[in-house]
Amino acid sequence: MLANSSDKAASELKSLKGAIASADVPWSSRLAMLGLNFIPMMLATSTVLAILLPYGTLPTRFGVGLGFLYLVPALAARLILRMHPISEGRIPVGTKPFFTWWTLFQLQVVFCRLPALEEILRLIPGLYSQWLRLWGARIGRFTYWAPGTLITDRSFLCIGDDVVFGAGVRLNPHVLAKAKAGPLELLLATVKIGDRVAVGGYSLLTAGTEIASDEATRAFLISPPFSAWQGGKRVRQQLSPDFE
Repeated sequence: MLANSSDKAASELKSLKGAIASADVPWSSRLAMLGLNFIPMMLATSTVLAILLPYGTLPTRFGVGLGFLYLVPALAARLILRMHPISEGRIPVGTKPFFTWWTLFQLQVVFCRLPALEEILRLIPGLYSQWLRLWGARIGRFTYWAPGTLITDRSFLCIGDDVVFGAGVRLNPHVLAKAKAGPLELLLATVKIGDRVAVGGYSLLTAGTEIASDEATRAFLISPPFSAWQGGKRVRQQLSPDFE
């Protein structure tokens, strides 16, 4: 049986904490990481205050609060990536690129914890795709996002035209992997999907997954990192077998 999203996220966080503790990461960096963990709470608190503080009419305050919630994290992520680009691939835990990614991830945690916030955007055709573009994602025209679609790294997507995502699809451009004779590493790479693709429901597409144009993948597909799919089968997997 497949683990649900919450189980997988909890397992990743547990592994990550263990890696930070065992790696040669200075305490200053560990404290910085702890501080970054407060970003979701700060974002949620600021949104509530923007709505409740008596500086204008209720519709005005509500609009400011929603604008802050949806726009500030996306634009902040775009600015961070412009100032500190991340080279995709294998990223050692505790390095500067890792902390850049961790900051981006914390900006998105509210939407991962409260998926209804994104489902609301999907009620208006085209709005959700446009919002993803604010994060830096490349999204083609006429993309259909079925209910339950979950994205963990919104800046690392490249989606073609006329793509359909089945219910419950998870796009996970990062994974944590441990070499058999080495430390835990972050694998981060853009998920790339060609034109006119239909992704089967409840599939999991991980870091560096590529699906060729005109493909229709099966439901419950689990795509290992750096896999390419064409003709209904996996044609390439670049992840070394030395990784667990």
